[in-house]
Amino acid sequence: MTKCSPPRRVLIVDDHPIVRQGLLRVMQNESDLIVCGETGIASEARTAIRELKPDVLICDIGERQADSIGLVRYVRTHHPQLPILVLSTLDETIYAERLLALGATGYITKQASSEELLASLRRVLDGNIYVSDTIRSNMIHKYAGVASRTLADPVDRLSSRELQVLRLLGEGMSTRETAHSLDLSIKTVESHRQRIKRKLNLKTAVQLLRYAVLASSGMEN
Repeated sequence: MTKCSPPRRVLIVDDHPIVRQGLLRVMQNESDLIVCGETGIASEARTAIRELKPDVLICDIGERQADSIGLVRYVRTHHPQLPILVLSTLDETIYAERLLALGATGYITKQASSEELLASLRRVLDGNIYVSDTIRSNMIHKYAGVASRTLADPVDRLSSRELQVLRLLGEGMSTRETAHSLDLSIKTVESHRQRIKRKLNLKTAVQLLRYAVLASSGMEN
């Protein structure tokens, strides 16, 4: 008989009680997800993460942006393996970019449907990056000029191995995880990443991450 896996534990951080209640209702009938705790204060969330040991964090970015951004920084520093799904009232691309660069693994707006929320939770729990369609569309439009200049045809510019590295980066893998997945050394993966940046005319690691997320989405379609 197959043994069922225990439900994965979700910690909700949102300063609006009604939002927390709504998220709880969305997940209460899902056999693979369970809300292990909730809070509206970032400082309390740090304690809850240590004590409750959630599998994923849903974090609001809204009126108290500084506290929420600080929480994302804290989690990525002290709990680097914990996925963070940002649930925001803000659909501006700049916030999604900033949070992804800081270490968030997903970004959706509060206008998202219950189905999209559940899909995004499961995606980040599986180790991938998730960006809502609205945000992704904005990012694609914003960087369309860069993409057209730097990557008319990915196959022409990147080697097969470089495309593999780019895909895994877009799926949220670290350099170490990518090296393990491809049976390469960390140094070799870093060399591939530098070559990808050079070939695509990307100057920083943040630009590479942005491009990788978009490219990974395109590879899946």
